[in-house]
Amino acid sequence: MTVAASRSLILLHPISIPSSSAAVLRLPRIATVRRTLSSCSCSTSSSSADRSASPFASMDAPPQGYRTNVGICLADPSLTKIFSASRIDIPSAWQMPQGGIDEGEEPRAAAIRELREETGVRSAEIVAEAPHWVTYDFPPDVRDRLNARWGTNWKGQAQKWFLFRLTGNDDEINLMGDGSEKPEFSEWTWMTPEQVIEKAVEFKKPVYEETLKHFAPYLQSDPTASS
Repeated sequence: MTVAASRSLILLHPISIPSSSAAVLRLPRIATVRRTLSSCSCSTSSSSADRSASPFASMDAPPQGYRTNVGICLADPSLTKIFSASRIDIPSAWQMPQGGIDEGEEPRAAAIRELREETGVRSAEIVAEAPHWVTYDFPPDVRDRLNARWGTNWKGQAQKWFLFRLTGNDDEINLMGDGSEKPEFSEWTWMTPEQVIEKAVEFKKPVYEETLKHFAPYLQSDPTASS
């Protein structure tokens, strides 16, 4: 079911935005990340697994020339569907939330912040973290437009991806976010992983495929899907 941005505007006023995300987001109960947010220190280096041979880069640290970024795969409470939203500036472009990492900010903290800023979600837990950074290059027109806006010369983005599970209700999702940033999305819906990849813009598809492949063991089959 698609939820329009007008519904999000109604939700903005009743939401009380906390001053610290530590008070509203519970970290996962898996051993690798059993820490509170206030003491979380996320490393940008990962496991010793072999680097991917895919067309985009997969590595233990973000490479030079790429903007560091976090990607957020927000699953519903049953871990069967994934949040995807259409951009206000490009309605045909559907994507998962993502955003830049501030200077000195750890990727895990950035992911929690971006989730709150772009979707308003506060009730969520981190289920998994992708072991490697992945990169994608901007198409020339996108590169020119974004670098002009940012005053930079990035080739593309280097991303660290996190799988979140929504622990609250759909009504918490608010496309006005927490009010601290300009809204990016006009509508949203729950999609299967296959639909998320299908709806993504071409230059992001390889990253989405690799990310959702990594998160697949944590996701459940949709019981309503036809066999």
